[in-house]
Amino acid sequence: MKRQRKKYRRPLHPWEKERSDAEDKLLRQYGLRRKEEIWRIQTLLRNFRRQARHLLAASGTQAELETKQLLARLRRLGLVGEGATLDDVLGLNIENLLERRLQTLIHRKGLARTPQQARQLVLHGHIAIAGKQVSVPSYLVPLKDENMIGYVEGSSFKVQPQPEAPATETVIEEKVETRPEEAEGGAEAQPKEETA
Repeated sequence: MKRQRKKYRRPLHPWEKERSDAEDKLLRQYGLRRKEEIWRIQTLLRNFRRQARHLLAASGTQAELETKQLLARLRRLGLVGEGATLDDVLGLNIENLLERRLQTLIHRKGLARTPQQARQLVLHGHIAIAGKQVSVPSYLVPLKDENMIGYVEGSSFKVQPQPEAPATETVIEEKVETRPEEAEGGAEAQPKEETA
C-alpha cells in the first residue's frame, strides 16, 4: 500500500508574529478552518513557482513542452491569462489561488452570505458543479466550470434560500386605557397589553 505524504510544509519558525498575523487575516477573509489549509496552498504555489524558475533556466524542446503544459494547466485553473509567460507565474501570490477555491467562488457568486456558510453548504452536500455534487471546499475550480456552480437538484437552498436571522428585536407595545369612571374616581389607569 502506498504511503500518503503530507501535502504541505510547515513554516520554519512557528511563532513569527508577522507571518502569523497575515495567516490569521487570510483565515478570516476566506473562511478557512485552520492554517494547514493556507500552508497547503502555499506549497502548491511554491511548486508552481519552482517549476517556472527551473523552466526559465532550461532550454531545449523538453523545456518548451513543459512550459506549454504548465501554462495550460494554470490557464485552465484561471490563474493566468491567455498570453501569459513564465514571469506571470512568478508573479502569482497566495490570494490568486485562494480566489479559485470552490468555497470562495460560492461566496463571491452570492450563493452564500459568508465564507463560513459557503464552506458549510459544500460540506453538507448542497453544491454541485455541472450537475455533479462536490463536497470539498478547497477544490480549485477550473475556469470553464466556474459558471456551472449551483445548488444540487433537490437542495432546500435551491427551493427557498434560508432567511437570515432577524437583527431587530420585537418590542411589545403597551397601551394605557382609561375608563371614564376610573379617571373620575381617582383610580390609576392600568396598562393593558395589546394582542396581535
